[in-house]
Amino acid sequence: MTVLHSCPKFASNEGVRDALTQALGEHVLGSQEEHGEISIVVERGSIEDVLRTLRDDHDYQQLMEIAGVDYPGREERFEVVYMLLSLTKNHRIMAKVSTDETTPVPTVTTLWPNAGWLEREVFDLFGVTFDGNTDLRRILTDYGFEGHPFRKDFPLTGYTELRYSEEEKRVVYEPVELAQDFRSFDFTSPWEGADYVLPGDEKADVPPIDDPKVTEGPKDTGAGPKTDAKAAERVSAGAPAEEESGEERTKAPEPTEDRPDREKRKGGTRDTKAATEPEKDED
Repeated sequence: MTVLHSCPKFASNEGVRDALTQALGEHVLGSQEEHGEISIVVERGSIEDVLRTLRDDHDYQQLMEIAGVDYPGREERFEVVYMLLSLTKNHRIMAKVSTDETTPVPTVTTLWPNAGWLEREVFDLFGVTFDGNTDLRRILTDYGFEGHPFRKDFPLTGYTELRYSEEEKRVVYEPVELAQDFRSFDFTSPWEGADYVLPGDEKADVPPIDDPKVTEGPKDTGAGPKTDAKAAERVSAGAPAEEESGEERTKAPEPTEDRPDREKRKGGTRDTKAATEPEKDED
């Protein structure tokens, strides 16, 4: 039995971009489709009207995320990206606006309550302000944090570091102090030809060994009858212990491969005490 559902498993982008740009009209500054995703660039002051139209007239019910992007080379360096989801169409689109460090972006908390938290995150990490957001506070960084860590000109180590002081019994903030090794960076790629010897490359100048040592036979290892005879010599001949006892040193055992096979054990069993008992003659 075939069951039809109002929400498709897969939604195509065919015709969606043209339909949305036509519906939004003069608010649209540009649009593109890359990697299977549609993004529409709109005017900053029209973002609330654009998102309301997409929500009410084109069934993009949910605001999934608001993200920030920093392009330091642009006049308006920041880009705010709104990601929308249509549950009934199973489709996603992105709306984008641009701004600078001082110009605020209209808030969309009038359309989605969760936008308050998302706008606070963009403000905290990028410094973008939102006009109309009544609770625009930092949300991820610590109290008293200065700067915005996701800006491209913000150092990865930051400007201050915090630690707990046992003397003052509180958390203290101090300027970041790095060792010289961490403050001097060499961005020269080894494949582009560095003017110094890279660690490990000094071994490349060592000439190869002409006669490598091998152990392919007894001659190479030093084994053989002469070596065995040398090892059997009495190094401590005439030692005081031997003179007093009068006993000769016990000879070294013969090599196991030269020993004759042991005679077969007599007895009814092999691994018990009875194995050592002689067999009884039967009367």
